[in-house]
Amino acid sequence: MLRLLTIEFHKLRHNKASKILSLIYFGLLTCIALIAAVKFDVGPIKFHLAEIGIFNFPYIWHFNTYVAAILKFFLLLVIVSMMANEYSYKTLKQNLIDGLSKKEFILSKFYTVVVFALVSTLFVFVVSLILGLSYSDYNEFAIITSDLQYLFAFFIKLVAFFSMGLFFGILVKRSAFAVGAMVVWFFAENIFKGYLFWSFKNAENTSEKVDAVIQFLPFESMSNLIKEPFTRLGAVRSVANQIGETFTKSYAVEFSTIVIVSVWTFIFIYLSFALLKKRDL
Repeated sequence: MLRLLTIEFHKLRHNKASKILSLIYFGLLTCIALIAAVKFDVGPIKFHLAEIGIFNFPYIWHFNTYVAAILKFFLLLVIVSMMANEYSYKTLKQNLIDGLSKKEFILSKFYTVVVFALVSTLFVFVVSLILGLSYSDYNEFAIITSDLQYLFAFFIKLVAFFSMGLFFGILVKRSAFAVGAMVVWFFAENIFKGYLFWSFKNAENTSEKVDAVIQFLPFESMSNLIKEPFTRLGAVRSVANQIGETFTKSYAVEFSTIVIVSVWTFIFIYLSFALLKKRDL
């Protein structure tokens, strides 16, 4: 594994675009900390974002992983360009000539995906821990270490998303087209979702029936790993209660969703290998 990772990171080290995109990604993750500096002082109205509880333990694990997951697009560009460069610079063919098997080639890419996801998860953990210790009203060890499952869900989500990007990078051989194909897939899922709502419009529990179907789609299952955290925030719930609204949704990381996303990860990696194995290089 170390040999394969060494080969991949040697390539990335000499790719200027990949280094820039990686720096932008981790720079933006760091910028989550800037949310703490957001203040509005207009006359008697004083609003400090950090004081409404977004950095309280354990909520911060949910909030930060959700926000950080939005930024994963930048590392996706690194993954798909990494694959596209293999074809553009003929390094794939040269690696195979030098004795690397197609299975080892795919594994080297997958290991790189896992490393990117792991480093991202550790980075979010450190940033969140620092922010939480600085601003949280609750610093008991038991509270700090609760809800850490969101970090695991974040890791699983990144691995699946990057594996999908790897598959499309191999399928179309061009980074722009690979990203475009993923965008098309995303909109196709949403169109299908809209079609299901239309089909079940006269049925009872329409949302539940639609969710029961679309939960198995790749983008939807990844989205379900970390549900939106905003309606979980105490300040939002207080306002909702004042106007007679209540939120009853579950924000937990579901084991079934982890299984679905993991299956999609396996499918994307297997299809990548099958496609490469079949293709005449």
